[in-house]
Amino acid sequence: MTSFRPAPTWLADAVFYQIYPQSFADSDGDGIGDFAGITEKLDHLSWLGVDTVWLNPCFVSPFRDAGYDVADYLNVAPRYGSNDDLAALVDAARRRGIRVLLDLVAGHTSVDHPWFRASADDPDDHRYIWTAEGRPDGFVDSPGTRPGAYLPNFFDSQPALNFGYAREDPAEPWRLPVDADGPRANRAALRTIMDHWLGLGVSGFRVDMAASLVKDDPDRTETARVWRELRHWLDTAHPDAVLLAEWGEPEVSIPAGFHADFFLHFGGPTDGLALRSLWSNGEGTVHDTWDPLDCFFDTGGKGSPRPFVEAWQQATTVVDGSGTISLPTANHDFSRLNCGPRTAEQLPAAFAFQLTWPTLPAIYYGDEIGMRYVPGLPDKEGSVLGPRYNRAGSRTPMQWDDSPNAGFSTAPADRLYLPVDPSPDRPTVAAQRADDTSLLHLVRRLIALRRHTPDLGPGGAMEVLHLGYPFVYLRGGRYLVVVNPQRNEASCPYKPDAGTLRPLEARGVEVTDGGITAQGFGYGIFELGG
Repeated sequence: MTSFRPAPTWLADAVFYQIYPQSFADSDGDGIGDFAGITEKLDHLSWLGVDTVWLNPCFVSPFRDAGYDVADYLNVAPRYGSNDDLAALVDAARRRGIRVLLDLVAGHTSVDHPWFRASADDPDDHRYIWTAEGRPDGFVDSPGTRPGAYLPNFFDSQPALNFGYAREDPAEPWRLPVDADGPRANRAALRTIMDHWLGLGVSGFRVDMAASLVKDDPDRTETARVWRELRHWLDTAHPDAVLLAEWGEPEVSIPAGFHADFFLHFGGPTDGLALRSLWSNGEGTVHDTWDPLDCFFDTGGKGSPRPFVEAWQQATTVVDGSGTISLPTANHDFSRLNCGPRTAEQLPAAFAFQLTWPTLPAIYYGDEIGMRYVPGLPDKEGSVLGPRYNRAGSRTPMQWDDSPNAGFSTAPADRLYLPVDPSPDRPTVAAQRADDTSLLHLVRRLIALRRHTPDLGPGGAMEVLHLGYPFVYLRGGRYLVVVNPQRNEASCPYKPDAGTLRPLEARGVEVTDGGITAQGFGYGIFELGG
């Protein structure tokens, strides 16, 4: 494995919080969230205990894909404020001990980016992937005077930046090698972009579609080489900064230079089975290509934690301490925990698991109060990806209180970026702050417990004691965790060592000398004493 500078020490016990900026807090009443709104709500994050925030793309964009179509990497979109407003947010967060990461869209731009506009009229420009003539499958006709067609990465409006091809083919002359002028210019541009924002004070980047750079790269060998080059530069130029991958295959991405990678609903040879086997209950965001499965965190008790545990074990063995795997509750592309048949009473067990497993936890905004996935919304900025896959349901406004628009914005309801969850019993931060028995207070206590108990973090030892219902594991040799995400009571044998058993957080779990019994949706974290 290539030798990199060790990760910054702050990453070891970080708790991430993902903010979809257009839906978090609107400070100026235009119906869209902004930097000033986030700044005003930083005390919520500080109180909750998270210490690292990553923002979805906030750069200039025509927003055909919610900002993942970048038209200017060095300036923020006016809908969110100015570069100075972002700098003020970063500074205000730092004063509260919170780091801010931006979302780097490395593999493509918008068709509105000046790079692409110039390239569409210049046959000698190779910043993008162009055919000289014709339109092969997957390419899009040139919108400019240049003949031929360009290759998009995702939507047609997102032309792929040219990082070269791992394999050349004389029959396809657009397959330039990775060391051609265009690919080298794009690698240099990534350094310029990162240097610009790191100079403003951000602490790193979550990299969108990080595996997509070099084309026809079956083992990602050449793509990994690009990221290793950038990591070595980062280690020298910005040694306290981090790179998080949207890759979904930590065994590949971390040796390639990323400090951490997310288990995702896609990625790797199993196409994201590890994460989907935990949370995906067939509602909300579902690709038709996914094989049906019973997820572990569902009421029926038909799932298993085995696919997740085996994937985690395999990745952990390969990574061998050189980086960290991150486990999200949800994200802007995937259903929230509270989705479809899963209800609020099931969420405490999910957080008890997520915040005690040896991964970096990433909480998607609003999941800490149990915001639900809202079905049936119209397409918004490219949110609909298929008949059963509408990402808008996970992007609705944050629910702060019981004032109009749930406290998200003073704009008329019909001007909001997306409608607020219409449910009359929708959860809010204010109501749960006032209730010590709420999910919000539990998540806060679990974060504090994790922070003050290193054995519950990524580096603590792990031993699985029962791989089923209930799911039972031991952290650091002395912290027993029991999770039963089904509705029915479940039990398993257990022979503890002699000594006391002190509950740290528990509901509906009984541990005796002969076994463990967990009520439906029960959970428990216990300290074994001498």
